[in-house]
Amino acid sequence: MTRALFALFAASALGAQSRDARPAYEVASIKLNNSASGSAGTDGSTGQIMFTNLSLQRLIAQAYQIAPFQVSGPGWLESEHFDIVAKFPPGAKQADRPAMLRTLLEDRFKLATHLETREASGYALVVAKGGFKLKPIEAGDGNDTDHSGGRVQTLLAKRTTMALLAQLLSRYMAQAVVDKTGIEGAYQFELKWTNDDQSTDDSVPSIFTALQDTLGLHLQPQKVPAEIVVVDHIERTPTDN
Repeated sequence: MTRALFALFAASALGAQSRDARPAYEVASIKLNNSASGSAGTDGSTGQIMFTNLSLQRLIAQAYQIAPFQVSGPGWLESEHFDIVAKFPPGAKQADRPAMLRTLLEDRFKLATHLETREASGYALVVAKGGFKLKPIEAGDGNDTDHSGGRVQTLLAKRTTMALLAQLLSRYMAQAVVDKTGIEGAYQFELKWTNDDQSTDDSVPSIFTALQDTLGLHLQPQKVPAEIVVVDHIERTPTDN
């Protein structure tokens, strides 16, 4: 179990003992989205956050800070989409925002979960034959990354460990990626790649090529342990606003 998921489930267990102590939105509106639109996303602004046309699977994934493939539950988790507008309480901390979404899902959808580790097809992140290409940066607190999507994906890492990089790659590739580089420390880099097989821009490589050329890393296909949030119970319709 990663430290992040262990902390999330420990916090959930503590919240079950003292539910009033859980981080929570000040107020939230939930509406079913039947638009069948391909447009979906999350937009945070000062004082509030908006989830537009997100499936329950993606909402749970955001609440636990994992990739959607790591959520196991009824098939309709992918088909039921919602719009949520939620207001943060005064003085809300950035670190508490995932827990606020978990509280909302627990209270309004009656979400109950547990964690399992399962073997799954995925990748081991290892050092490529040419060797690792980066030098560590000075020690500091926390990680600092920024990702932008579209046809060209960009990961700007100002301070990133290899363990965090593996977690990020799991989300981008929708498959489990485990850090087996053995590399310690934090690193700074910019990684650009495309997931578009039809792209005619030869200057933008695949994620596999970008990792090898920029960082000196290789994604090796193999069975790897994947941490899965298993949905034990969830209501299809939320309680009223």
